[in-house]
Amino acid sequence: MNAAVATSVFGVFMVATVALGLLAVRGRRGGGGLAEWSVGGRSLGTVFIWVLMAGEGYTSFSYLGAAGWGYNYGAPVLYVVAYMSCGYAVGYVVGPMLWAYARKHGLVGITDMVAHRFGRPWLGALVAVLATVFLLPYIQLQITGMGVVVSTISYGAISLNWAYFIAFAVTTGFVVVSGLRGSAWVSVLKDVLVIVTLGFLAIYVPVHYFDGYGPFLDRIVSEKSEWLTFPGHGDSGLGQAWFITTSFLNSLTVVIFPTTVAGYLGAKNADVLRRNAMWLPAYNVLLFVPMLLGMAALFVVPGLVGAESNLALFKLVTDSLPAWSVGIIGVAAALSSIVPMAVFMLVIGTMWGRSVLSLVPRWERRQKGAAQLVVVVAGALALLLTYTAPNTLVRLSLISYEGMAQLLPMVLLGLMWRRLTLLGAMSGLVVGVGVVCGFVFTENDPVWGVNAGIVALAANLAVALAVTYAGPRERDERPDDEVLARDEFEADGVVVNAR
Repeated sequence: MNAAVATSVFGVFMVATVALGLLAVRGRRGGGGLAEWSVGGRSLGTVFIWVLMAGEGYTSFSYLGAAGWGYNYGAPVLYVVAYMSCGYAVGYVVGPMLWAYARKHGLVGITDMVAHRFGRPWLGALVAVLATVFLLPYIQLQITGMGVVVSTISYGAISLNWAYFIAFAVTTGFVVVSGLRGSAWVSVLKDVLVIVTLGFLAIYVPVHYFDGYGPFLDRIVSEKSEWLTFPGHGDSGLGQAWFITTSFLNSLTVVIFPTTVAGYLGAKNADVLRRNAMWLPAYNVLLFVPMLLGMAALFVVPGLVGAESNLALFKLVTDSLPAWSVGIIGVAAALSSIVPMAVFMLVIGTMWGRSVLSLVPRWERRQKGAAQLVVVVAGALALLLTYTAPNTLVRLSLISYEGMAQLLPMVLLGLMWRRLTLLGAMSGLVVGVGVVCGFVFTENDPVWGVNAGIVALAANLAVALAVTYAGPRERDERPDDEVLARDEFEADGVVVNAR
């Protein structure tokens, strides 16, 4: 009976999710072109941008990984709150700059930004391939996360394999048709459920299991004090130096992450992004809830090991709540997989449709169709690997964020500094990716107590600068305004470039 009730609630919301995504493009003739599909026609207002970009911070990690990290380590998990909040501050400056550059030149992502900046279409294709390698593991992780959630809330009635397929089918069903606009609409439903369910659990669990926050926190301090200081519980190596370097690296990387840039480019003006950057940190308060609940699970369901620790929060939920509420909480967690997964798939499709397949003459005028086809292929590939070789993408996920960080000099420095040469940027990228792969795949991350990605980024930047200064100047007759990105703001109704 519990399985039937929870599964029914979940099924109703999944149908509503697909319907909401499809309604997002109602009345838009033919769904529009690539810009309409991939960046919402650059017309999304403050609320839609806020929920869309907040959705990237609330993935299945929020319900599974954050609680699991809290359960296993404790304090080190706070890096998520730190880097996201700092990243929003960086985004206050970078977001409007990238938005203005893309709008001025009709660009829809970082791949055609770098192609335009360096005047090399093949460079956009290269970056698209590299970024896809780093993004595919995120799709697989969201499929896996949603599968675990669905199987758990159904009390095992739905197998993991069927749950994985549901994740793929629901996401592909609306993102192919409605694009970024559909993801933004679904984000509204997701955010309402996330706020309600996490707010409820923040009150319910401490009161139900510990008679309030006072006794709960007293038990943590007296019995689990190791979880409250760095490097946390166990020999994790996640000390203060790791925390600082990871927070710093990720706060820079998140602003050029392709999914974040998709959110930037969907805004109707730069002020939407500035307001968004000011309000998004408030949303991070909710991330403390699964972290605390993970530590609460130490007392309620002790002994969880390995991947099972990621179910710490749901062990609490299924242990004490009625089936209908388990279903609603499961829907919130599932949508926290679907929304970011949709944006990941959308971005991969956009990059390939615009920067890779468009190099083939027959696809040049069918960029949107090519992008939609790639969405299905990318999702199907991630699903297939989830079934057949899950460890392949899991290993790639180890370098996803740190690998994406190696695009920082090419993207940000390149758009702000005319002197950076293509040879310098490419040399730095090769060195950076090589260094981070070497450290991570030899299990030397952290290295010397710090995030291996920041060591790789330092080597990347050093090589890029050295090659740029040592090599010949590139001849590019275009003026600075055509090549470099400038922030824009409105003064008395006139758009002004901030230099």
